[in-house]
Amino acid sequence: MNASPQELQLDVLQQFRVIYGSMRHYFRELEQRCGLPGSQTWVLQEVTRTPEIGVGELARRMGIHQSTCSSLVEKLVGRGLLSKQKHSVDQRRVGLCVTAAGRDVMQRLPGPADGVLPQALASMPLVSLKTLKINLDELLLFIPGEQDGFATTPLAEMVGE
Repeated sequence: MNASPQELQLDVLQQFRVIYGSMRHYFRELEQRCGLPGSQTWVLQEVTRTPEIGVGELARRMGIHQSTCSSLVEKLVGRGLLSKQKHSVDQRRVGLCVTAAGRDVMQRLPGPADGVLPQALASMPLVSLKTLKINLDELLLFIPGEQDGFATTPLAEMVGE
């Protein structure tokens, strides 16, 4: 049975609602368990993976603006969850390290700190991921307004931590 264009549009809209709702639910659970917003736990996760990482590299890995990353880092340093230290190899550089309190927070994570959507995308077959990108690029052509700023905003902040 072929769906009408209106039925197909509604089906796709409902799929977006499921994706958005799943992200909101996950980030709420993450914040309840860890006591931190998802964007901050993501920073902790990345620093745990790569001790002594610099803010510039951290921002690049997270796909966010360096000023946004710096703000997240400062909040975590202020809470005693991250520390800044001279890099062990290059003393001119400052690297980030997770403190014991930060490791305690990481133990309480219900899953990936960056959320369920990046994990789902990483699990998809490459051909499906490429097809999805092409189709989403097409969809974005029909959405009015300036959208560039959203691309570098962590999902956890967008779904209303």
